[in-house]
This record gives sequence, C-alpha cells and structure tokens, in this order.
Amino acid sequence: MKAEAHNLSVKEKIGYSFGDAASNLYFQMYMVFITYYYTNVFGITARATAIMFLVGRIWDAFNDPIMGYLADRTKTRWGKFRPYLIWFAIPLGVLGVLTFTTPDLSSDILKLAYAYITYILMTMAYTAVNVPYSALMAVITPSAKERTVVSSYRFVAAFSMQFIVQWFFLKFVDVIGGENKQLGWSWSMIILASFSIILYMITFATTKERVQPAKKESTPFLEDLKNLFTINKPWVLIGIATIFQLIFIVVRTSNIMYYFQYYVKGHEMTLFGNDYSFSFNFLARTFMVTGTVMTIAGAVLTMKFSNYFDKAKTYAGFLGLAGIAAGLTYLLSPDNIILIYILNLIFSFSVGPVSVLQWSIYTDTDDYSEWKTGKRATGILMAASLFALKLGLAIGGALLAGLLAIVGFDADLAKQTDEAVNGIVLSMSLLPAIFAIIGMVIMWFYPLTNKMMVKIEQELAARRT
Repeated sequence: MKAEAHNLSVKEKIGYSFGDAASNLYFQMYMVFITYYYTNVFGITARATAIMFLVGRIWDAFNDPIMGYLADRTKTRWGKFRPYLIWFAIPLGVLGVLTFTTPDLSSDILKLAYAYITYILMTMAYTAVNVPYSALMAVITPSAKERTVVSSYRFVAAFSMQFIVQWFFLKFVDVIGGENKQLGWSWSMIILASFSIILYMITFATTKERVQPAKKESTPFLEDLKNLFTINKPWVLIGIATIFQLIFIVVRTSNIMYYFQYYVKGHEMTLFGNDYSFSFNFLARTFMVTGTVMTIAGAVLTMKFSNYFDKAKTYAGFLGLAGIAAGLTYLLSPDNIILIYILNLIFSFSVGPVSVLQWSIYTDTDDYSEWKTGKRATGILMAASLFALKLGLAIGGALLAGLLAIVGFDADLAKQTDEAVNGIVLSMSLLPAIFAIIGMVIMWFYPLTNKMMVKIEQELAARRT
C-alpha cells in the first residue's frame, strides 16, 4: 500500500465513527441506567441484579473470542467484519427494546427469568456487532497514527450520543410514559434502537477493509489464543488495564442516579436575587451532560497529548488523574454541589483521552502480533480486548449491585439507612478510584512507544509489498 493511501477521507472517518455512536446508545444504557432500571423500574432486588450481571456478563465475555474466531474466518465480497453490522443491527435493536420492557407476569420467578433471557440475548447480539466493528478499525488503514485519528473521531461521536442517553432519555420516559414509567422506558428504547440501526447501516456503507496480511495457512483457534497471551505481552498489559479501567468507570457511572437521589437529593441556591430549587433528577442529568462536554473536549485533544508523550504514558496519566478526581469526591458533603461538579469535570475530561487511546493501543498490538508471528488475527485480538472490557463491565456492575445489597439498599424506601447512603458515597469515590490507580500503574510499563510503532509499521509495509 502506498503511503498516500494511508490517510482516510473525512467521510470515511465520520462514517466509521457512526458505528460507535450506535453502539454507545446501548453501552450508555448499560453504564448509566440499567442497574437503576432493574431495581427501581423493573422491580427486582439489588442482590438478584448483582447475580444476574455477574452471570450474564461473564457469559457474554466468553462469547467474544468465539465471535472473533468466526469473524477472522468470514469471507464475503464486503470483507470479514463489515457484514456483521447489517446482519445483526436489527436483532440487537429488537432485543434492546425487549430488555427495557417490563412484562406483566404472574410471579417473581417468571419475571426474573424474563430478565435473564432478554439481558443475555441482548448482550450476545451486541457482541455479534461490536467485535467485528472494533476489528474493522484495525484494517481500514495500516497507519498507527491514522488509527489514533480515527479513534478520536470514533469517540467524539460515541460521547456525543451520551447527550441523548444522559439528557433526553429520562425526558422521553416522562413525556411518553407519564405516570407509567415502565411504558415510558420501553417506548424510549424503541426510539434509541431505531436510531442505532440507521447509524450501523451508514458505517457499513461508508467504510472499506484495506489491510490484508501476507497469505498463510489458518492457525487453529486455540493457537491464536495461545499466541495472544504468550507472545503479545503488550496486549496482555492493555487487556489487564482495561479490566481495571472499566471497573472504575462502571462502578462510578452506574452509581450516579443513586448518588443524587439518596445523597445529594435536591439543591437550593440563589442566583441574581432569585431563589431556585433543583430536583435530584435535574442535577443528575446536568452532572452527566456537563461531564460529557468535557469528555468530548478530552477526546478531541488526544492527538496533541499523544504526540508529545507516548500513547501509553498519556493513557496512564489521565487514568490516574480521573481516579484522583473521583477519590476526592468522598470528602464532599451534599451542600458542596459546585465542587462535586468541578471534580466530575476533571474526571470526565480525563476519561476522553483514556477511551480514545485504549482502542488505538489495541490496534497497535495487532500490528505487533503480525510483526512477531507473521500472522494477523485481528478478530481474535479485538474479541479478546472486548472480553477484557466486558469482564471489567461484569465485575463493576456486580460490585456496585452487590455493595448496594450488602449495605441494605431498598428501592421501596424513600429514605435509605445511613449505612446504605455511606455505601453509595463510597461507590462514587474511593472504591472506584482504587481500580483507576491500579490500571495506571500497569500501563506505565507498556513497551510499545511511538518510536517503536513507526519501526513496526515500516517493516510490515515492506513485508506486505
């Protein structure tokens, strides 16, 4: 491939980014609302939710390598990975709606069974779309620097979708459902799912798979996995860091609704001589949306940071800063509303570069694998990367729901016990911060510097020629 062909058009970068915008509509529902939905809307206990998350998400995580194996061996006139965007976009949308629909069933056991079935099937459909979508970024250009640019586009689009989920979703629920919150959640999810299907179709239509490794005989599935864990040490480091990163983000983000409803509650202040009273719902939404603005700013500026420092050092530094900002939240009382927002802005800005660089680093480890072994197993590598992400998602979700159960949280009580409130505050601050610091330390020892990646890219280009 000629050097000038490395650069993608703005149209293709935007088109690729729409796929993550679609995926993030679901991902934000998992991160922000699904725990709250199951305990406060669907009507199952925090303990039952914790067990379901642990079972369902670990099951889903183990599906990722299988999906990667299938994608690597898929051959169509559209490529290996792009076809899955149109094959599974509609099934994912249907299952997403069913998951956020509360059925009128005669017993709690049937209700719990419905939750398990729809939740697990939805996450499997998400895997069938998201593993190939993530792998696609590794094959649309051979340039490591260009992939970082593509990743920036991707996450600006993804974080922009957070506005819809964080600000408008609860408004949709109120307007559509009125007093019937269960109906409001179901119809609001229909809107999001329909939008996601359109975005996936655009990604399919505007992207192209370009990177084709040297032709070799296919290696067995288990050998691909063995090579990943024994030869590709850089992937092992970013994979472990991803687990801790996701535990950190999931515990804190999934706790926001609880934090504002039961700890901050409402807030009154005087502005320009007028008294204003803000509900916990309004405060939670503005908290999330202002944070999203800062996250997008961080994502946009990622290239400037990663050009000055190595990618891994930039990732580690911002993950540590996000952890410190979260940990300091423990010191704040409900009346310190401005400081609560300021620390969240610092946390949110730091998450932007972390998210962008995470996936750019994963595609670098794919180049490293081909450089070391002569074989490119992109689907397996990206599937294993999503396995790490979902394992962190599983542990984080189960950890929060489990802690709520331990401290005696009861959704039927308007006023929680002091122990329950303290557990909610801890989950917003010190508990997630520990995992961020661990992830930071791990990535400080990541070996693929920017200079090393230039060397690998040049040698791979010569081999392919």
